[in-house]
Amino acid sequence: MPAIPTAPAPSPSSFLLARRHSLHVSYPSPSSNHQRLPPRLLRLPARPQSAPMSAVARAPASPVAPPAHPTYDLKAVIALALAEDAGDRGDVSCLATIPSDVEAEATFIAKADGVIAGISLADMIFNQVDPSLKVEWFESDGNYVHKGLQFGKVYGCARSIIVAERVVLNFMQRMSGIATLTKAMSDAARPACILETRKTAPGLRLVDKWAVLIGGGKNHRLGLFDMVMIKDNHISVAGGIANAMRSVDQFLQKEKLTIPVEVETRTIEEVKDLLKYAAENKTSLTRIMLDNMAVPLANGDVDVSMLKDAVQLINGRFETEASGNVTIDTVKKIGETGVTYISSGALTHSVKALDISLKIDTELALQVGRRTNRA
Repeated sequence: MPAIPTAPAPSPSSFLLARRHSLHVSYPSPSSNHQRLPPRLLRLPARPQSAPMSAVARAPASPVAPPAHPTYDLKAVIALALAEDAGDRGDVSCLATIPSDVEAEATFIAKADGVIAGISLADMIFNQVDPSLKVEWFESDGNYVHKGLQFGKVYGCARSIIVAERVVLNFMQRMSGIATLTKAMSDAARPACILETRKTAPGLRLVDKWAVLIGGGKNHRLGLFDMVMIKDNHISVAGGIANAMRSVDQFLQKEKLTIPVEVETRTIEEVKDLLKYAAENKTSLTRIMLDNMAVPLANGDVDVSMLKDAVQLINGRFETEASGNVTIDTVKKIGETGVTYISSGALTHSVKALDISLKIDTELALQVGRRTNRA
């Protein structure tokens, strides 16, 4: 997996706290009533060669890399998710019920149809919890799975698997929900490209945008730093679209910056004003947003006549982006207007998670119970 840009290293105290939580979770503390013994490998008998697997391992697809962000530290996000779960005692349920030396096998099961996303991230989480865990996947990020499919397994310390379980599933279920909706919208919108927005879960911006890529969409700006995007509030304060665009051009020239520039327009008149400025001035403008120009109708359909007029007026001189009133039901009609991009906040701000479970093998659990007098 490609290297992920990291932020400055966390302070020693926060790092040690995260590691202390990790150690609490993986092993009992010296003061606990549990003794650390040499591992007893309580595994199932070897699977007969003729026994079919629930899913056949495929040749792995090329992994979809996360977006490159200059300050986002994905490992720190994982550590925070694990630490908030572990608290200051670790997993007291595991400490109370599962001997430290017991190993297990757990299976990932899709509980609904959808696009799987987060496999690469799950590998990172398992490795961060316990590098000795072994993970096997029968599907790749971006593959479509059906309800009931077993698409992966994890082997190793039972405590470590259970500690990682909820964090892995929280990420995978959210990412898979985003990827599933992105795939559906992308298929319907062609030839237009689907984009998400900055309406992401706080702290999970890169994770949410990664899921969009896995689902076949493209990323809009990552944050406030990688694109100039002039919206209604900027235009109001600047005194109009032409004034706002002039200020942008002067700023970029002064700072010697070459980055994309997008301007939001809400009416045909604003589109005309922007095109007039661009015709009369050397400008850095690259994309025009056509906001709420797909007008919702009472029957659930949309009137795209204004959007079509705007696209024809721009006539390919700049990229175009339709925004507002974009749903799985309206995206096809919006895409047929000829816009370059369609952006939808719904991809990330109100996504339905894909139901996924991770189940420890029941027969193995019974073996453990018999050997420890707990069954």
